[in-house]
Amino acid sequence: MYTQEDVITFVEEENVKFIKLAFFDVFGVQKNISILPRELPRAFAEGISFDASAIAGFGDEGKSDLFLHPDPTTLCILPWRPMDGRVIRLTCDVRHPDGTQFQADSRWLLKQAVAEAGKAGIEVDFGAEVEFYLFQREEADPALRIPFDQAGYMDVPPKDRGEDIRREICFTLIEMGIQPEASHHEEGPGQNEIDFRYSDALTAADQTTTFKWVVEMVAAGNGLEADFTPKPLPKEAGNGMHINLSLRTDATLQSAFLAGILAHIPEMTLFLNPHADSFLRLGEKKAPRYISWSHENRSTLIRIPAVKGGRSRIELRSPDPMANPYLCYALLIHAGMDGIRRNLQAGDPLDVNLYTAGSDITRTLQALPADRQAAWKCAASSEFIAQHVPKAYLDAYR
Repeated sequence: MYTQEDVITFVEEENVKFIKLAFFDVFGVQKNISILPRELPRAFAEGISFDASAIAGFGDEGKSDLFLHPDPTTLCILPWRPMDGRVIRLTCDVRHPDGTQFQADSRWLLKQAVAEAGKAGIEVDFGAEVEFYLFQREEADPALRIPFDQAGYMDVPPKDRGEDIRREICFTLIEMGIQPEASHHEEGPGQNEIDFRYSDALTAADQTTTFKWVVEMVAAGNGLEADFTPKPLPKEAGNGMHINLSLRTDATLQSAFLAGILAHIPEMTLFLNPHADSFLRLGEKKAPRYISWSHENRSTLIRIPAVKGGRSRIELRSPDPMANPYLCYALLIHAGMDGIRRNLQAGDPLDVNLYTAGSDITRTLQALPADRQAAWKCAASSEFIAQHVPKAYLDAYR
């Protein structure tokens, strides 16, 4: 865990010439300001100002000044930049000029959710399984979508041409202090997946956003385009971001935690599936449509994977990679904690394949919102969302 003094010493001793101060807009898109090393002490002491009116969900021209305050524990080297004259990144807290916390910062929202759960003695670990497509770049026609290969699920080379790209991504992540757990080719042509071992909520969200950046950088360095959108190819599998959760402290409460997620999932769907194409993915090719749970069943919204000797976990299968992981994880913690407070019950598991089940079964189930407009209306009318999500987010997601 780096301190401010550690970072300043590192910059001096490791020939760092450029420092990226990173933060995230309401959609989880990374933004940054770059400073020179001589400005780093001022950044720690006073913050570095920026025009917040240009950032989605951060305000208007009336009060546009916000300040970035680097979090020294987030120091990482950017491996794709030269060793002689290194570049590092520090993720920042966002504050008002008077030093108070800017409350529409999604990273801060996650910190608040973690703190609230901690007061009740609950710690939640997260691990994401993020899918993405690799496309060949066509300068003459950028709209042309040519997959990098025609391989299928867990194929091997030479059909799987993405193996070397995934390996480079994994090695880059390791250099940045992130440990991938597994990688493989996914179902769609040119589709890939890299998974991470679980960690605390804030670390997991930081890793997910960093991962997407690394994938885009490595793909571009190889003359390819990475695509995280939920439905890049109409007839092929969509990109999901399966979120695995486990209670570190009191696993006996996991059932009520799961029930809380099921109870609030319609209201949260806008933020778990924020893209216009998100709803084209849901309901096909192992992406859920109905609010249900089961053991090992990949057609339900939540499944409890089989484990050997490890902790039982909840796998939520509806989110996609366009979601802001800080906001997602915060809402899932709040929903699960509500389930614990109210001692909610998840009901019986649904051990049928919902993609082949008849209407006599599916018509008894509640479905996720059918499209983005329905999801927004559900979120906008929700007391739960009003309690945990700033109004600026609803306006930005509309």
